[in-house]
Amino acid sequence: MSSVLRHDPGSSSLRGTDAGTLQFGVMRVIDVDEVARIENDAYPFPWTRGNFLDSLDSSYDGWVLRESGGRIAGYFLLMPVVDEMHLLNITVRPDLQGQGLGSRLMAKVSERAAAAGIGAVLLEVRPSNQHALAVYRHIGFEQIGVRKNYYPAAAGCREDAIVMRLRLAEAKLGKASHNGGAQ
Repeated sequence: MSSVLRHDPGSSSLRGTDAGTLQFGVMRVIDVDEVARIENDAYPFPWTRGNFLDSLDSSYDGWVLRESGGRIAGYFLLMPVVDEMHLLNITVRPDLQGQGLGSRLMAKVSERAAAAGIGAVLLEVRPSNQHALAVYRHIGFEQIGVRKNYYPAAAGCREDAIVMRLRLAEAKLGKASHNGGAQ
């Protein structure tokens, strides 16, 4: 199962990708080493290779977004929980951030939740991750709570997590498979 994204060569989005076509595919065990490298480059407190393997072993819904040359541009992992889809991890490769790929990943998240008959997506985000908070709020996520001391932080400290929910009927997302530049 895959979706294809075509890039308009005249647009400024997707600078640095190796070609004009991006394709979604199911995350496989063979992808985990590259996913873990991206994770390590993107975060000061990354998930481990084992976290990704455990998620795949648990049959969580993992997807990668690939450039035409096969290199992973981004990924996400979803876990269904009763009547919500929990977005466990979503990441755009650092050299491609700010080019609309996060919005495309979120559109695919929404598509996957809807396909499972689930009407809401839940996530946690660090209060210090102001860019992600802005993106989530723009899409339509609302804060529904705080998890105290949820994340590891510098110097052995902990950071809270803002818990957010997106009701898919209210989401401001495009389709995951569309033509054109960044959303």
